[in-house]
Amino acid sequence: MQQAGTGAYSLYSDIDALTLYAGIHPKPIGNLHRAMSKRFPFAIYYDLNSDVVTVMAVLDFRQNLASIVERLVGRR
Repeated sequence: MQQAGTGAYSLYSDIDALTLYAGIHPKPIGNLHRAMSKRFPFAIYYDLNSDVVTVMAVLDFRQNLASIVERLVGRR
Protein backbone atom coordinates (compact mmCIF):
# COMPACT_ATOMS: atom_id res chain seq x y z
CA MET A 1 0.00 0.00 0.00
CA GLN A 2 1.35 3.43 -0.94
CA GLN A 3 1.54 6.30 1.47
CA ALA A 4 -0.12 9.61 0.65
CA GLY A 5 2.27 12.06 -0.94
CA THR A 6 4.86 9.55 -2.17
CA GLY A 7 4.24 10.55 -5.80
CA ALA A 8 4.80 14.23 -5.11
CA TYR A 9 7.99 13.46 -3.19
CA SER A 10 9.36 11.42 -6.05
CA LEU A 11 8.76 14.16 -8.60
CA TYR A 12 10.28 16.76 -6.28
CA SER A 13 13.36 14.60 -5.85
CA ASP A 14 13.67 14.25 -9.64
CA ILE A 15 13.44 18.04 -9.99
CA ASP A 16 15.93 18.56 -7.16
CA ALA A 17 18.35 16.26 -8.98
CA LEU A 18 18.57 18.91 -11.71
CA THR A 19 20.87 20.88 -9.40
CA LEU A 20 23.47 18.19 -10.08
CA TYR A 21 22.56 16.90 -13.52
CA ALA A 22 21.11 19.87 -15.40
CA GLY A 23 22.29 20.04 -18.98
CA ILE A 24 23.05 16.35 -19.53
CA HIS A 25 19.56 15.52 -20.79
CA PRO A 26 18.55 15.50 -24.47
CA LYS A 27 16.78 18.46 -26.10
CA PRO A 28 13.92 16.89 -28.08
CA ILE A 29 11.87 20.10 -28.34
CA GLY A 30 13.69 23.29 -29.26
CA ASN A 31 16.14 24.30 -26.56
CA LEU A 32 14.28 22.54 -23.75
CA HIS A 33 15.95 19.65 -22.00
CA ARG A 34 13.88 16.61 -21.03
CA ALA A 35 14.60 14.65 -17.84
CA MET A 36 12.58 11.51 -17.24
CA SER A 37 11.11 10.80 -13.82
CA LYS A 38 12.54 7.67 -12.28
CA ARG A 39 9.30 6.31 -10.80
CA PHE A 40 6.45 7.70 -12.86
CA PRO A 41 5.66 8.24 -16.55
CA PHE A 42 6.44 11.95 -16.41
CA ALA A 43 8.97 14.06 -18.24
CA ILE A 44 10.43 17.24 -16.77
CA TYR A 45 11.01 19.86 -19.45
CA TYR A 46 13.45 22.55 -18.40
CA ASP A 47 15.56 25.39 -19.72
CA LEU A 48 19.16 25.98 -18.67
CA ASN A 49 20.67 29.48 -18.85
CA SER A 50 24.11 29.77 -17.26
CA ASP A 51 23.57 28.11 -13.87
CA VAL A 52 19.82 28.78 -13.67
CA VAL A 53 17.39 25.91 -14.26
CA THR A 54 13.81 26.86 -15.09
CA VAL A 55 11.28 24.03 -15.08
CA MET A 56 8.84 24.78 -17.88
CA ALA A 57 6.52 21.79 -17.46
CA VAL A 58 6.09 18.35 -15.95
CA LEU A 59 4.01 16.32 -18.37
CA ASP A 60 2.83 12.75 -18.80
CA PHE A 61 5.07 11.54 -21.61
CA ARG A 62 2.46 9.01 -22.75
CA GLN A 63 0.57 11.90 -24.35
CA ASN A 64 0.66 12.51 -28.06
CA LEU A 65 4.00 14.14 -28.93
CA ALA A 66 2.27 16.81 -31.04
CA SER A 67 0.20 17.79 -27.98
CA ILE A 68 3.32 18.08 -25.84
CA VAL A 69 5.10 20.20 -28.45
CA GLU A 70 2.08 22.49 -28.78
CA ARG A 71 1.91 23.06 -25.01
CA LEU A 72 5.62 23.73 -24.65
CA VAL A 73 6.06 25.97 -27.68
CA GLY A 74 3.11 28.09 -26.53
CA ARG A 75 4.84 28.77 -23.17
CA ARG A 76 8.07 30.14 -24.64
